[in-house]
Amino acid sequence: MQARFDSLSAEYAKLQGELKNCNDQTASLTSKNTGLQGQIDELNKQIAFLRENNTQALKQLEDMSVISSSQAESIKKSLENIGAKDAYIRDLQAAMAHKDSLNMALVMNLKGAVSGNDSDINIKVDKGVVFIDISDKLLFKSGRYEVTKGAKEVLGKVAAILKNQPDVEFMVEGNTDNKVYRGHPDLVDNWDLSCKRATSVVRILAKTYGIPPAKMTAAGRGEFVPLMSNDTNEGRAANRRTRIVILPQLDQFFNLLEHKG
Repeated sequence: MQARFDSLSAEYAKLQGELKNCNDQTASLTSKNTGLQGQIDELNKQIAFLRENNTQALKQLEDMSVISSSQAESIKKSLENIGAKDAYIRDLQAAMAHKDSLNMALVMNLKGAVSGNDSDINIKVDKGVVFIDISDKLLFKSGRYEVTKGAKEVLGKVAAILKNQPDVEFMVEGNTDNKVYRGHPDLVDNWDLSCKRATSVVRILAKTYGIPPAKMTAAGRGEFVPLMSNDTNEGRAANRRTRIVILPQLDQFFNLLEHKG
């Protein structure tokens, strides 16, 4: 019996140890299960976060898609406008090039017509405008505004060229030096003299050589637009001049603006 008791006691102790091991394992498994549950909860939170972000990202992509479509349409219109403006600029450049070529032809014809008076007549193009400067010593006597007989021949050569340009309009502009005018009693000063000289030239061009008066403007600038200093005889001589200005045909460009603008 004693031996039997000892055997059962040993068996009981062994079972107690196994029970303890089982409890320990259960506790460990419970702990691990708790940890896993925490990880599962964290993963679920991350999944929810990603879902939310994915929804926002999709909305942003949709919005971006709408914006891109709108921008694409705007860019398309801008490119069309740029293309139209580029064509418009090319038309303007072609018109200006055509005008420049006409001006150069006009200058060459004028220079050929008055080649014998090179020292008294200067013909040039400046910024697209043709200028014909005629020294007053060729046109007028000192202090007078009546055109000399010899000058009428020169004006006739200029008029013949200008008449071949039916669309050309021009201004005849009188200029003087700064010496005080003491000539004709009906003229107050150099300004009066310059206007009177310009009017005399315009009348000859119209009455003698048949240039339509509506194509011409007479103007006097007196001493106020000198070419050179009036401190020397040479400078004053250069400033005493009658200038014919071929006016730019702005109406052609305005018409181009109206049709292309």
